Amino acid sequence: MSNPGPLFRPFEKLVKITVGDQEFLVPEGNMLLRAFQYLSPEDISYGRFCWNEECQYCRVAFDLGPQTQARVALSCKLLVQEGMRITEMAQEIRYCLRKLGVRTKSLETKE
Repeated sequence: MSNPGPLFRPFEKLVKITVGDQEFLVPEGNMLLRAFQYLSPEDISYGRFCWNEECQYCRVAFDLGPQTQARVALSCKLLVQEGMRITEMAQEIRYCLRKLGVRTKSLETKE
């Protein structure tokens, strides 16, 4: 039986990100979807995420601060960065983060 290893990549500090209208501290050097799992471990674990770019349920719209270009990406492949602002999320992520009271626009996915 193999050991799956640690859930999060090693980190030395937490970085501040904004999700909707709330700020959170998450581990640096991790993918954004793992950062969401850090914030809501049980709910993200039970989400319908494939973790490898196929499902599209983790799509987010984000920017890196005021007056930076808005982008759309998959949070399973997006490295979290200090000052990142998540403005829209796919419905699956919104549902999984509902207990945090996060308010963002829904980013429609193609199913």
